[in-house]
Amino acid sequence: MDQTDQLFDSDTYTESLTERYFGLSTKKFFIASGFVLLLGIYLGFIFFGNNSLSVLLDLEEHQDYLMNDIERLKSENAALQKQYFELKELDSDYP
Repeated sequence: MDQTDQLFDSDTYTESLTERYFGLSTKKFFIASGFVLLLGIYLGFIFFGNNSLSVLLDLEEHQDYLMNDIERLKSENAALQKQYFELKELDSDYP
């Protein structure tokens, strides 16, 4: 009869919802859920926050734009200096 008593005792035990679907006790389930939630928030800040990957990529794109603008302005400055010196040379011919 020991075995039948054990069978009846095991029938009265009911699994919790988390044990049935996830195989974890309720406490472990909430700890794991909290960890996953915090990890998701952390990754969200990494990808979309003030110091994020998207901000870094935007800054690198802006830096490329500025470098191209610097090169354009240097060539424009050289052309204007050439024009200035040519005009200055013409002015020195007439006293």
